[in-house]
Amino acid sequence: FFFLDLTFLKMLPGMSRVTANSRQLLQRQSIPSVHRFKSSVPLYKDLQHVRILSSDTSMQAGGIPNFDDSTSGYGSKSMPELLRAYGVFRLSSFPPLVRNSGKLYDTFRPLAPTLVDSIVKASFFGHFCGGETTSQLKPCIEMLNASGINGILDYAAENAPDDVDPEVTMQEDENQPARTYDYVSEKQCDHHVEVFKNCVMAVKDVSPRGFAALKLTALGNPALLERLSNAILETRRLFENFDVDGDGVVTVEEFKQTYTEMFIDADTKLPELLPRLDPNSTGVVDYIEWSTLLQPRDLPRLVAGCREVGPLSKACPTEEELGLMEAMKGRLWEIATLASDNKVRLLIDAEQTYYQPAIDNYVLSLQKQFNAAKDYDEPIIFNTYQCYLKDAKDRVATDLDRAHRGGYHFAAKFVRGAYMIAERERAEALGYESPIHDTLEDTHRCYNETAEMALRDRAEKGTKGEIMIASHNRQSVEQIIERMIELDIKPDSGALHFAQLLGMRDDLSFSLGKAGYNAYKYVPYGLVSEVMPYLIRRAQENSDITKGMGEELQMIGQEIRRRVGIA
Repeated sequence: FFFLDLTFLKMLPGMSRVTANSRQLLQRQSIPSVHRFKSSVPLYKDLQHVRILSSDTSMQAGGIPNFDDSTSGYGSKSMPELLRAYGVFRLSSFPPLVRNSGKLYDTFRPLAPTLVDSIVKASFFGHFCGGETTSQLKPCIEMLNASGINGILDYAAENAPDDVDPEVTMQEDENQPARTYDYVSEKQCDHHVEVFKNCVMAVKDVSPRGFAALKLTALGNPALLERLSNAILETRRLFENFDVDGDGVVTVEEFKQTYTEMFIDADTKLPELLPRLDPNSTGVVDYIEWSTLLQPRDLPRLVAGCREVGPLSKACPTEEELGLMEAMKGRLWEIATLASDNKVRLLIDAEQTYYQPAIDNYVLSLQKQFNAAKDYDEPIIFNTYQCYLKDAKDRVATDLDRAHRGGYHFAAKFVRGAYMIAERERAEALGYESPIHDTLEDTHRCYNETAEMALRDRAEKGTKGEIMIASHNRQSVEQIIERMIELDIKPDSGALHFAQLLGMRDDLSFSLGKAGYNAYKYVPYGLVSEVMPYLIRRAQENSDITKGMGEELQMIGQEIRRRVGIA
């Protein structure tokens, strides 16, 4: 690897003046050569050699870590790790290489699989992944723990879609892994259950205060999720039809009037439905009550009485689809039960908008059981909200209200989003308004305001809700810390977690961990051949980041120059 050679240092500003003493220092760091990368375990030094540096400049006034201090973010890394990181970022800045990385791998690996896999392991895999198996994760997690960072484990194998466009870039600060799964069979979904269960147990064994990540499209047919999402959206539109005056609630009179107009069985069904919808005889029903009482499984009985076939009838799931939905739910419950029994928390990934209502429906059901305040001191199940969506803040406000009424802990991971291009293209093709914010500034504003709203909810209402700021955006991290201080929320209270992807924004993660905040690294693992789509995506995102910012690259270079004694 060219960036593990001393000649690579000449690419760094000021590094052409490396002295003999500097070379001796690098030799003492024991930079390995290519043939020593046969193991898939990343380049983590023995823990006794990890240097957790303290500095008077590591904390800004007011308790905000000094993210400009390169020793805080990178001081615990060995020289080989720094050189590898710099090399990976530099390589990611060459669009032709990034654009063709998948083709290059597929072309050369059959010719020399051992050599190619060794090169990948020594570079991108070693930088972005924790290992090939759960047993190989331990050195990575121990290294993170030594700097006050916990792990979010994720088996990163995925199915690469055939139509991936390598030139498409995500919105800045995409901190959502966005794995993809092609549906093969129910048997394959059962296999994915075992994969996720193994991940849960890996968290228990190597990172007890960590999380396991889960993607719902791995547990059932995505087309089924889309069908379920359509059914949920139609039940919402039904509520809007019943809300005649548009005041956000349906009165008993509005319900009677609209039901009689839309259904033929009003005389027999109304006496049965009204007590169910309004059990406390308040005279009104809002959408939270409506959605709690009217689930997709209730639609077949409801639409049987429709006067005419409309969108609601077309969205109604068949008996076969309801059976498959229950199978998906059973798989999810099996994983969640194991996680709960072993005190491992689950992060449920967000996905495309045409799947998300169904995902939310499943997650809310899990939260009612596994985040119940009467049974759990802290939440087990975290939902994910993509704040590049225009409705993100309203959805979070609604779900905060649901949690209060339902007596369970609200728990959320906030990301900016992972499917911006695809969402906009789909909206244009189908002729509906794009669900994505029009500008990046709008997304930043939504992210910061939504996170602050959830944090204030905990502080002002005395709940045990928790949120995770999964962001590579320094401004968002600093702003939410300012709100913590303002609301007198302590870093060790459990209210707030910060997370970044392994191999990215170490200046944020390590500075936060050393300052006592709940810091996490998203740690993917899996066989090299299986995680290549993930690694290619990381390279693509870094290509966009290094062109637009370059902050991390500059700080890594600064730390390397500091190590060899060059200002």
